[in-house]
Amino acid sequence: MIPFDLAVFDIAGTTVRDEKFVALAFQKALANGGHDVEISQIDTVMGLAKPVAIGLVLELDPNSEKVQAIHDDFRAEMVKFYQEDERVQPIEGATKVFSMLRENGVKVALDTGFDREITDIILKRLGWDSSVLDGSMTVDEVAVGRPAPDMIQALMAQFGVVSPERVMKLGDTVSDMKEGRAAGCGLVIGVLSGTDSEESLEVENPDLILGSVAELLDLDFSEIASQATTLE
Repeated sequence: MIPFDLAVFDIAGTTVRDEKFVALAFQKALANGGHDVEISQIDTVMGLAKPVAIGLVLELDPNSEKVQAIHDDFRAEMVKFYQEDERVQPIEGATKVFSMLRENGVKVALDTGFDREITDIILKRLGWDSSVLDGSMTVDEVAVGRPAPDMIQALMAQFGVVSPERVMKLGDTVSDMKEGRAAGCGLVIGVLSGTDSEESLEVENPDLILGSVAELLDLDFSEIASQATTLE
């Protein structure tokens, strides 16, 4: 038995392969807007709502015309990438993990710093419909994106999950870890298949750090839950 009602997974770098694809598109959009920014700096804002991330990198209001123009350029690049690029693939084992969790009564959902349009393109490309996932929540569907808990809380409300201790959150960025902690999730898991290093993730005190979500297939969830820092 798995002592959780809901599992919330990030998309790029956690369940969908991302070998700096998003960061490189981000860098390209910034360069097109006249700003040369190192990937290492871009990595620090991955996982956030993209206008917020651009605003932080450029030290500008995320609602400014400059940020919005760069964001539009980034979105166009991402739409093209996720529609056409052959490298758009699930992280190995991700679909099996979804199936395993659902077979054990756990709702499986995605949350993301992408907007609904890009997210739906990804889901359609991978064939991740209602037979694979129970739902998804995007940054433009809540008041505040990561690291705020809004997306997780919206998914909890959607599925009737009352206690955050019955929720597990999984992601590859520091902002994912902060989001899980802000929501009071009973299990917060970092994965090393995406943006942030083990050292960076450890700063946010996740309950576990795994190589990838595929390692969930071999975990003893009851034992893990008993050791998690927020699960009573």
